[in-house]
Amino acid sequence: MSATEDRRAQVLRAIVADYISSQEPVGSKALVDRHNLGVSSATIRNDMAALEDEGFITQPHTSSGRVPTEKGYRQFVDAIHELKPLSRAETHAIQSFLEDAVDLDDVLRRAVRLLAQLTQQVAVIQYPILGQATVRHLEVVDLTPSRLLLVVITDTGRVEQRVVDMGRPVSEDDISALRTLLGQAVSGKRLADASSDLAEAAAAAPDYIRTAAVQASSVLIETLVEQPETRLMLGGTANLTRNAASFDGSLQRVLEALEEQVILLKLLAASRDLAAGPGRISVQIGEETKAEDLRGTAVVASQYGPEGSALGGMGVLGPTRMDYPGTMASVAAVARYVGQILSER
Repeated sequence: MSATEDRRAQVLRAIVADYISSQEPVGSKALVDRHNLGVSSATIRNDMAALEDEGFITQPHTSSGRVPTEKGYRQFVDAIHELKPLSRAETHAIQSFLEDAVDLDDVLRRAVRLLAQLTQQVAVIQYPILGQATVRHLEVVDLTPSRLLLVVITDTGRVEQRVVDMGRPVSEDDISALRTLLGQAVSGKRLADASSDLAEAAAAAPDYIRTAAVQASSVLIETLVEQPETRLMLGGTANLTRNAASFDGSLQRVLEALEEQVILLKLLAASRDLAAGPGRISVQIGEETKAEDLRGTAVVASQYGPEGSALGGMGVLGPTRMDYPGTMASVAAVARYVGQILSER
């Protein structure tokens, strides 16, 4: 990179940082006053003109300074090679707050509260993906003589319940045998790998419980294995109103989009591909979200889970004018601790 290109990169970083901080267009005089760039205002104006020609910044009004474009934010984010770690006090507070959670729901609830508070944006976290979870225990409970409740508890602490109508009374002895049969078929296995084991166990069941085993295994396969239910938890939606002006009048569309779980799941799925593993951060800016109603927003996300695996996604959504380095560091820290806590339970 030439000296001129290096300086223009510095100018762009300064414009992005100042605009994020002040929410006002940035002029050449402000850059000279606030940043030690070592050149005159005239040189800075030339650099800003070149950056504008290249599409990294734009001038919203004739007499105003410049603001970053989505391309400029992308260049800024791509130049972040190392995240500034949170302070020891901040990381200790995060860890302590999450460790006090009593169950999975509480862990996730605390995680979105933390992310919303740390970033002042909307936080979202995906429940552990069932297909990636390992079955810790399967219980069969009789609700009525002919209706059974199947309870699946995963290694992440997630609890799923399904009701099976057997069509005829089932004895206590049959329920006990069914519990043993199904439990042996799935215990210690990932739900994504359990289909064939459940089907084989049901087909090989003793005659007196084979029908019940087939019915129960069919419900488990169809609703938990082949069609895993994915849920999300949101926090800090009110933070969007503090940045209403940053959405160019489209805040209502953003709020409506947040209600569409499918849109958020697609964003987290995209982050999984972009981030390539737990602890890695992805940033989707503006049009990169591929969601018409989320133009003018950015999504900073990561995957959480034990080392080497991903249980689900989490992140924040806010205006493109956000503190990217701070937000990325916060998302990475919370994702890391959520993964650690869930792996220890």
